[in-house]
Amino acid sequence: MPYTPKNLQLLKPEEVHEAMHAFRIALGVECTFCHVQGDFASDDKRHKMVARKMIELVRSINPEFPDGKDHVSCYTCHRGAEEPLMAPPAGEHTPTPEHP
Repeated sequence: MPYTPKNLQLLKPEEVHEAMHAFRIALGVECTFCHVQGDFASDDKRHKMVARKMIELVRSINPEFPDGKDHVSCYTCHRGAEEPLMAPPAGEHTPTPEHP
């Protein structure tokens, strides 16, 4: 019998598999980073709540682009890391037009 997702609040059942795969790649984590092992419907893990907020954020940004394309995803910021970098690593020089 196929798995039927429960407790979906933002995703449609047909979106779950692709979205979960994208999250795992974007954050470089396994399913249990956000989900309780054996009870994926549970909301007991804080990371699952954060993921929902991030889905809402991405959904609010992409429609603002006039070309109708998605420009932002989880990978845009996370790049395979649990926590996205908020600034360049210490000592890394980022060139600007004024200071190449």
